[in-house]
Amino acid sequence: MEENKQGRRQLIIGILIGVLVMGVAMMIVVIGVVRKYSKGYIEEGSFVEAADSVLDEETVKKLEQVQSLIDGKSIYEIDRDKLREGMVEGLLAGTGDRYATYYTPEEIQQQMDSYSGKFFGIGVVMGPDENKNIYVHQVYTDSPAERAGMREGDIITKVDGTDVTDMDLDGIVSMVRGEKGTKVVITVYRQTDGKEYDLTAIRDEIKEEVIEYKMLEDNIGYIHIEEWYDTTGEQFSDAQKTLEEEGMKSLIVDLRSNTGGLVSAAVDVLECFLPESDVLYVEDNTGKRSAYKAYYEDEINIPVAILTNGYTASASEIFTGALKDYGKAVSIGTKTYGKGVVQSFYYLFDNSALKLTTEQYFTPNGTALDGNGIDPDIEVELDADAYYDPENPVDNQLETAVNYLKKQGGY
Repeated sequence: MEENKQGRRQLIIGILIGVLVMGVAMMIVVIGVVRKYSKGYIEEGSFVEAADSVLDEETVKKLEQVQSLIDGKSIYEIDRDKLREGMVEGLLAGTGDRYATYYTPEEIQQQMDSYSGKFFGIGVVMGPDENKNIYVHQVYTDSPAERAGMREGDIITKVDGTDVTDMDLDGIVSMVRGEKGTKVVITVYRQTDGKEYDLTAIRDEIKEEVIEYKMLEDNIGYIHIEEWYDTTGEQFSDAQKTLEEEGMKSLIVDLRSNTGGLVSAAVDVLECFLPESDVLYVEDNTGKRSAYKAYYEDEINIPVAILTNGYTASASEIFTGALKDYGKAVSIGTKTYGKGVVQSFYYLFDNSALKLTTEQYFTPNGTALDGNGIDPDIEVELDADAYYDPENPVDNQLETAVNYLKKQGGY
């Protein structure tokens, strides 16, 4: 009898803590390795003990009462695994960290695959708009999404019938991605006609080309960085060398709607501009500050303009802030988003994982970006009507950058 009572008590604790710990101080057991995601290095994990355990006597007693009510009164069939996941999610929600996320083993594997630059999905780039809706700001050519009829600007409202309007970006991405050859139904709201569409896509391997480049008039190179992944630095270097061989005299780096990614990837590209330099500082929860350094020997030493908008965030702001602080570039467009914190990923004992905000970052001059963003040197609002004109599209922000660089080069 006593063993049964003890087993019941342990089950109660395991199932219900996630429901009731909102706003309570967090305790996390970290077992495993911090992988190379947003922080760009690998660090051995450790056991972290909170000063006050959330499992005090009063809380346990309350959990026992709630367990009894769930078992005796709920009309729903209770999924124990879902409740256990809710336990962890409840702890994270109680921290007030809006970027904190719990990943099942399957979800963290998908996330890892995405940062590698290859994954199984539908081939879109998504991000939040000013109303925090998740919209499609790029559809890859010849991708499952394009074949399904998805368009840039579509707002994603459901995935396989599940409403995702209040879900964070990582959660939606994990639902959209999956095994190769499987079907996913994406419901989108199309702003151009005010209608909803159910689009069926068959997941496939997506090899992300995160760099687009070309030569513009007057030997002005143009490089659009879409994402900051493990492959970004290599792809940027290849684009740079190709443009230099074609006679590049100045450069436009387009970071509009680049919402971030790996800090290490931004540092990789900054090394092309700032050899032997501190490119950013990070500060942890103890106030300890450390620097990320560039060590690359070559240097891009030509006039550079960076295009930014309100969706330029995180690693993109690191890149922009560093080049501006060193006087290596001017920014053109509109103010950036203002995400100046770094997330780290921690594996748990069962191969699930947590994402936590562990550091805030500063530009080389010590400017904190979180909640502030970066004001452009030359402010230019995008003329959306001209940009989306189907017959004669005009990018007035890009034109401003071209005209600026022409003056710098004496054209």
